[in-house]
Amino acid sequence: MSDQITKEQINALREIDTPTICNLIEMAKPSRRGYGYTVEHLHCLLPDMKPIVGYAKTATMRAKQPSKYSPEEYLQIRNSYFDYLDQGESPKISIVQDLDERPGYGAFWGEVFSACHKALGCVGAVTNGSIRDLDMIADNFQLLAGVIAPSHAYIHIVDWNCEVNVHGMVVQDNDLIHADRHGAVVIPEDVVAEIIDALDLMLRREKVILDVARGSDFSVEKLKDAWKQSSQIKE
Repeated sequence: MSDQITKEQINALREIDTPTICNLIEMAKPSRRGYGYTVEHLHCLLPDMKPIVGYAKTATMRAKQPSKYSPEEYLQIRNSYFDYLDQGESPKISIVQDLDERPGYGAFWGEVFSACHKALGCVGAVTNGSIRDLDMIADNFQLLAGVIAPSHAYIHIVDWNCEVNVHGMVVQDNDLIHADRHGAVVIPEDVVAEIIDALDLMLRREKVILDVARGSDFSVEKLKDAWKQSSQIKE
């Protein structure tokens, strides 16, 4: 576990959904409001599962055309990729960018690779590519994917421990990732404590507005006043 982030903080982050995490990042680090999260739809394998939180293990892949390497050479490439996954802090989340012109042509994720990644410390994966074997994915292994497809085609790893971009979310190795059925976001590690502490303040601000909006005596003037009162809650 990172010197800055404790197991208790990881567990606390898992109790908060990803949209709320995005709101809290805005409060703790306003400059991060407009980037650092996925901006396109992702299929979620386990929509009722609690959010996953972990350190990014990044990779790129292709599937439409065969690898340029021989089977023997590619075996060594895959082994080196597994060595990379085995290193670093847990929990881990695999972030894989499909580089094909049409991402999702072949599924990187299925029964076998989900089992392998789980054994190597990953709690899930986020990809713009495709997944398959939906009923045979490793237990409690979350998948967020751009495509669902039946074939793995010519899947092969291109690179790892590299910068990736998955649906607008740019990720570096070891970034802290939060993901659920809504998508994924990179959490700045330097504000993790502030994010957790800001939750109560955010909920109190929202409650003022929600109480009026859901009230039996609602009026537009009360709504305007509620927004004003909410903005005045500073601590």
